[in-house]
Amino acid sequence: MDLEYEQMGDYLIPKLKANPEPEGMVTKYGLLRDKFLRERYDGARTAMFLEGTLKAHLLEIQEQARERMEVLTSQMAEKEGVNEQLKAQDQMLWVKKMNSIQSRAEEVVLKELIYSRPIL
Repeated sequence: MDLEYEQMGDYLIPKLKANPEPEGMVTKYGLLRDKFLRERYDGARTAMFLEGTLKAHLLEIQEQARERMEVLTSQMAEKEGVNEQLKAQDQMLWVKKMNSIQSRAEEVVLKELIYSRPIL
């Protein structure tokens, strides 16, 4: 390991740089995953934080959850006949069905990705 040192008075202080963090903001699913890791796998979460891989992991989970939500929502809507025609005919029924679909899809995403996925 090559370290550079800086002279400060009588002491040599190592010049350390943190690993760059990935761009992006951790939102709902990333925060839920972070909370899960903190509650269930605090040691592994702390190790990931110290290695600088925690944010990348949270962003990856967040992106997978978003994509899975989109796929599940569109598949369920198609299967149940919730489309633009229904929206034009009866908006309240369309909203009711879409809310139900989104709730069920989110339940699946939370179970599959947020709360059940093994630690990397």
